[in-house]
Amino acid sequence: MIKSWTFGRRLATGFGLAVLILLVIAVVAYRTTDSLIANDALVNHTYQVRTDLADLLSELEGAETGVRGYVITGSDSYLEPYQATLGQIKTTFADVQKLTVDNPNHQRRLATLSPLIDSKLAITKQTIDLRRTQGFDAAAKVVDSTEGKILMDQIRALIAEADHEEADLLVRRDEGATASAQATMAIILYGGLAGIVLIAMIGWFITRSLSTQIGAAVGQVQSSSSELQAAANQQATGAKEQATAMSEITTTISELLATSRQIAESAQRVAQIADQTAGAARAGHGTVDTTKESISGIRQQVDQIVAHMLGLGKKSQEIGAVLDIVLELAEQTNILAINATIEAAGAGEAGKRFAVVADEIRKLADRVGGSAKEIRTLIDDVRSAVNTTVMATETGSKAVDAGSRQFGDVAIAFQQISGLVSTTTEASREIELSTKQQTTAVEQVNVAIANVAQASRETETSSAQTLQTASQLAGLSKELLRMITPQVAA
Repeated sequence: MIKSWTFGRRLATGFGLAVLILLVIAVVAYRTTDSLIANDALVNHTYQVRTDLADLLSELEGAETGVRGYVITGSDSYLEPYQATLGQIKTTFADVQKLTVDNPNHQRRLATLSPLIDSKLAITKQTIDLRRTQGFDAAAKVVDSTEGKILMDQIRALIAEADHEEADLLVRRDEGATASAQATMAIILYGGLAGIVLIAMIGWFITRSLSTQIGAAVGQVQSSSSELQAAANQQATGAKEQATAMSEITTTISELLATSRQIAESAQRVAQIADQTAGAARAGHGTVDTTKESISGIRQQVDQIVAHMLGLGKKSQEIGAVLDIVLELAEQTNILAINATIEAAGAGEAGKRFAVVADEIRKLADRVGGSAKEIRTLIDDVRSAVNTTVMATETGSKAVDAGSRQFGDVAIAFQQISGLVSTTTEASREIELSTKQQTTAVEQVNVAIANVAQASRETETSSAQTLQTASQLAGLSKELLRMITPQVAA
């Protein structure tokens, strides 16, 4: 499953897992830190409650002290702290009540404490009033009474209970704060180490998998480039052989063209001699020796025509053999081009340029094959014309032989010569026409061979380009393999 993932997807997955791990660590650390902050706020709250309880008790004791000083001395200056603490007592009590609104035990104690404080303040007010109106003795009796002391002891007991409970809460919250701090440190430390280890393992896994997969792909590219180099070398060798064969064919065609022109000249001379012979036969003048010489000249010309025709037929057969080689080279080139196209398609983006070159090579091979087939057709036409010429020449030769054998009968011979000369004239004209057609066909073959030679040179150039491309591809695959696995390249 993971092997089919792309390079970007693997990196994205690795970074995503790393971010997820860091996010989990951050969330857990945030929650523990938030819990630590909340616990610290509760600790401060506990300190504030204890401070307010101590202030409340201190204010009550201060009020009681101020009243006693006023009772003893009768000086109003002792009442100033008392007057100041009356408002502070109510304010402090309200603060304590507000701070402990979530604690039912404290609310119960404060509900009990409130009337006690009111009673204690009522007694102190009564003492002040008695000191002002009835004097020291009446006020001293109230001070010496146990009622005020009992109220104050109850107030101290309730405040002590509340303070003790807050002290217990403070201890528990200190322990919770310490535990939260230790948990936060442990999570940050061990979570960070675990995250680093996991990220390192993920990075190692991704790097190893990518290196393995890319290394395998580069190995395949190297193998394909080696095969491509071998195919390019083979193709270059075939192109050189094809170019050499084309040069030989060009030379042969040139010789064939010269021979065809020579045959045309001979046929023209035969036609001229035939015309002269026909004139001599119609005039009836000349000697038998002259007639013999003329007949001998005709025989020699006919023999030359036959020899030339036979040579032409042999050259045609040689051209056919060369064309078979050309067709075989064209088929091999086409097969190599198809194989090169398949290899280029397997190479992907890197083989696109080579695929274009292989396609051009295949087209050139097709053109070579087509041209060779056209040459084959022309050669067949030449062979047919040669056969016709040979048959016509053989007919003329037989006629000359017959004229030689029947030379004794001059009159009959002249008549036969006249007829044979007419036949020879027609045959020579046919030979002349055939040789002209043959010359035209050979010129066309020469043009086709020139095109084939040009195609061979282009094929050789394309093969060189293919070989260069294969070499570049091999170098690129080695460089890529070195970048992925430097130790292998080293």
